[in-house]
This record gives sequence, C-alpha cells and structure tokens, in this order.
Amino acid sequence: MLLIGQVTALSGVPIRTIRYYESFGLIQSSGRTEGGFRQFSFDVLKRLSFIKRAQSLGLSLQEISEILQVYDGGKPACDEIQHKLQDKISEIDYQIEQLLTLRGELQELVSEWHSVSTKPEDKICPIIQQDYLHYSP
Repeated sequence: MLLIGQVTALSGVPIRTIRYYESFGLIQSSGRTEGGFRQFSFDVLKRLSFIKRAQSLGLSLQEISEILQVYDGGKPACDEIQHKLQDKISEIDYQIEQLLTLRGELQELVSEWHSVSTKPEDKICPIIQQDYLHYSP
C-alpha cells in the first residue's frame, strides 16, 4: 500500500490533483491508516499514468471517466478510446478550419494596412473598426 505522498513521488501527480481525481471518481483509495491517511494500491500508478496520457491527447476528465467506467466494468476500453479519439480528431479539424478562416481575415486586414494614410479622429483604427452602432447625436 502507498500513502498519498508516495503516490505523488512515484507518479509526479500533485497531492491536490490526486485528491481531486479521487473526488471525481477517477481513482479510489483502498482505505485509510489509523492516522487517517489515504492508502492506495500500486494499481493507482497505472491509472494515473493513463489519465495523464489521455489528458495529453486532449481528452477531458469526463471523457476519461467514461473510459474508466467501461474498463472497470470488465470490458476492453479500446473501442471506447478509439471512438473518443475519433471525436477529438473531428473537433481538431473544425478548430483548424476556424483558425484558417481567422488567419485569412487577418491577412486581408494586414494587406489593407497601406491604404490608411491618416488616422481619422472618430475611429481607433479604421481597418478593424466597423460601425456597429449607428446613432445620431
């Protein structure tokens, strides 16, 4: 059995994060010492390693929790992981599309920069400022 400090030392995961993961249901302590300290089995290191890797791949704690529920239910989690990773690829493709659109808009604005010779008094910067508010004083 490992105490929470030992789990931190072996996994590199801070104590606060371990407590949060436990409250979120990602990991479970095996009990407590007579002094009230959490005890964990060595299996917690495997779970923490999985959680860290899954997070580095962009999976949320909720998604990781769903995967671990499948695993804890005695079923192979690879199909669930493949599905979630495919969803993540789709999200990334969408984000790339949005970023490319933004990049094009920014390039267009920068290319218009030479057309501004003087600074109008009523605008901060006419290239990016559009008149959304139309009012008459």
